Amino acid sequence: MPNGGGGGDDVSIGYLIPTREAIMSGRPETADLLDLAKRAEELGYHSVWAGDSLVARPRHEPLTLLTAIAAQTSRITVGTAVLLPALRHPVAMAHQVATLDRISEGRLVLGVGVAADTPAIRAEFAAAGVPFERRVGRLNDHLALCRALWSGAEITHHGEFYSVDGITIGPSPHTPGGPPLWMAGSIRAAQRRVGTRYDGWMPIGPSHSYAEGLANVRGAATEAGRDRDEITPAAYLTISLHDDRATAERNLDEFLASYYSARSSAIRSWQACFAGPVQDLRTWIDEFVAAGARHLVLRFVGDHEHHLEQCSEFVGGR
Repeated sequence: MPNGGGGGDDVSIGYLIPTREAIMSGRPETADLLDLAKRAEELGYHSVWAGDSLVARPRHEPLTLLTAIAAQTSRITVGTAVLLPALRHPVAMAHQVATLDRISEGRLVLGVGVAADTPAIRAEFAAAGVPFERRVGRLNDHLALCRALWSGAEITHHGEFYSVDGITIGPSPHTPGGPPLWMAGSIRAAQRRVGTRYDGWMPIGPSHSYAEGLANVRGAATEAGRDRDEITPAAYLTISLHDDRATAERNLDEFLASYYSARSSAIRSWQACFAGPVQDLRTWIDEFVAAGARHLVLRFVGDHEHHLEQCSEFVGGR
């Protein structure tokens, strides 16, 4: 992490900082969030992540929070799971990301996404003054401009959505060419986008569809003349632990319904979710590993510090 490819047998374990949950519970202070990140590093986790939303699911701004985490840690990778680049101007974002990558000394991964088509997210784009239509093309053009700016050279870019003439940003990132870009998305079009353009794949879907999706990613990479093993296969997993399975299930359902303002059964139909005792978790995780995943981002339901401790056995045991 963060520059390793996806071809080896090693599996890395990451942890999602509960920024959304902090806002939902009326505890916006950041000290506890920073302490969780530092505890994850102490326990040997490979990465910590922060999600993104302006108004659809309010939470701490991820690039700002990860800058603070990077300044207070020394080994752990920091990443976005996932950032919505279209909500930011690419020149401003490229500058902010380059600075964060300097502060982290190359420990940054940008997980990025297109954004789901829901009324709340459409309203979020409108609030940011960004057209929602053609957001895939906008994302690709946005990130192409960022990558050009991260080269450190003076660049001119005339894309479909963004144009600049003869500009340079400073500092350049610590990582030559900028941090790795891992794309979210479980549909076939997203998988092909990853294979042709990006450095990693981070879907949120269940294990039974993972192997087929990864094959689509790698097939697209081969068609594009890319090294398929340079694309990191990751997965975003939601985990509710309790010795009593019924309690774990109830906690998961309540969390999903509150987080997404939707029926938990609908969310669980397309998200990778586990509820049960920790001793059963390894078998579930191994389904993703067997399907090809090599970096697992864990989103916990409930007591995060306790879950971090319980799952630390997987960090060393993988």
